[in-house]
Amino acid sequence: MRKLALFFIAGLFSLPLMAQDTGKLEAFMGYQYLSLGGSNSAFGTGGSQGLNGFNAALAYNGWKFLGVEGDFSGTYANIQGISTHFYTYSGGPVLFTNVNRLKPFAHVLFGGATLSGSESGVSVSWNGLTAMAGGGVDYKATPHLALRVVQFDWLYYHFGSKTVATVSIPSFSGSSNYRFSTGIIFRF
Repeated sequence: MRKLALFFIAGLFSLPLMAQDTGKLEAFMGYQYLSLGGSNSAFGTGGSQGLNGFNAALAYNGWKFLGVEGDFSGTYANIQGISTHFYTYSGGPVLFTNVNRLKPFAHVLFGGATLSGSESGVSVSWNGLTAMAGGGVDYKATPHLALRVVQFDWLYYHFGSKTVATVSIPSFSGSSNYRFSTGIIFRF
């Protein structure tokens, strides 16, 4: 019993030390605007197409200037009467530094993408690959809360060919794309 009481007291005295280590794990959730630019055969448009949605990420800042990040995003639009959804799920390294309350960062993410569309009860979906490179700036409001002031990423996607109801759709890629995100970060 005495050892348990000593262990409990030692744990209480270590709480301030643990509080100094806040920020190794960060959970981001926010708004995203995705611009799919150039000639996008996937959407049948000659110009760029904007989609709105969400961006969520989980980052572990385990080293002085280096961390790892997992990112998931979803965007939505109605394009020529087709309800379109574009999802990305990726991960990779993130470089960062802390300058007073600001935390600039840069990351390179690799993963997958899912594109789906539906109209009049008919849905089509297929998976592809994605790569993103970019960065942004976070503002530390409190030890456990930060604001993502801005995040800007270049996005590449590639989808292989697919046959839907005897219609062959050729493979397509896009590299004239960017996304803008902003939101809130919870730091643990």
